[in-house]
Amino acid sequence: MTSAAITKSKKKTGIGDILMKLGPLMVLTILFIVFSIALPDKFLRVSNLMNILKQTSINCLIGSGMLLALITAGIDLSVGYNTILATCLIGVLMQNFGITNPVILIASAIGISTLAGFLNGTLLTRLHLPHPFVSTLGTKYVFWGIALLITSSKTIGFTNKGIDQVLWIGKQTIFSFGFPVSFLLIVVVYCIFDVFLNRTALGRQIYCVGGNPEAARMSGIRSANVLTTVYTISGLMCGIAGVVLAGRLNTANTASAATYDTDAIAACIIGGASFQGGKGTIWGTLLGALLISAIRNGLNLFSAGNDIQYIVIGSVIIVAVTIDVTRGKIEARARKMATV
Repeated sequence: MTSAAITKSKKKTGIGDILMKLGPLMVLTILFIVFSIALPDKFLRVSNLMNILKQTSINCLIGSGMLLALITAGIDLSVGYNTILATCLIGVLMQNFGITNPVILIASAIGISTLAGFLNGTLLTRLHLPHPFVSTLGTKYVFWGIALLITSSKTIGFTNKGIDQVLWIGKQTIFSFGFPVSFLLIVVVYCIFDVFLNRTALGRQIYCVGGNPEAARMSGIRSANVLTTVYTISGLMCGIAGVVLAGRLNTANTASAATYDTDAIAACIIGGASFQGGKGTIWGTLLGALLISAIRNGLNLFSAGNDIQYIVIGSVIIVAVTIDVTRGKIEARARKMATV
């Protein structure tokens, strides 16, 4: 292949990368325009836009950990019930043990979920299970069972229980237009993740382990340690999400995790991550999460039921995965041509 052809191929790839990065933003913009035209008196209300940000916060936190797993060509199916486990632990410590100290409650919630994430990573790397799908599918039900056990399968309410400082971050708003504090937390967390993934050695190792495992091994990267760290961080983010969820719902309810795992996966894939690993950005995940929340919000304003919402979100996921697979085939073909 001539140098001119190689240069041309690189330019095409670069344009493709730009389009993939801008794709979620373009779709989100189009979606906002469509809903604004169809629902002119409802969708663009400041109160509704702030509600979208509130709804996005949980998915953003869980999705940030899911992104790391997907970059390593893995997946974490336990994130939903890991989050619920953190929320339920807050409720149990408050109700059964009379603990209302915010530091203890928050630390306990984040600690249990981080430990759960470490367990996921350890099962994958030390027991050498074939794929994290297996280990995290199992722990998903383990965490759900523990949450049911410690709460006796009952909903625990947080209203007037003396833990307002714990609930503050999930329910508090700032400024006159009601900007949610939880989304401000997302901005801070995502800035940290951006630096972590792009400016640190561990962040680059995460991409390397997922994008080219053989190169990672030849470079002396300890993939087992990287993977354990990835799933531990995923657990950590579930713990933080659990604290925010406690304030958002004002209850600990084991039945509220139905779509958290699939929503997190969808946000990452829509945002440009790949099941094949080695790809994905934290800001793409943010756009993906906003897109899902905007769709749900718009459909709610249309009075669409859960059945229609599930059909639409499922269709969006299928389209995103199809694009991911097609992109992978095109890139593989381009690499093959480049070696000719």
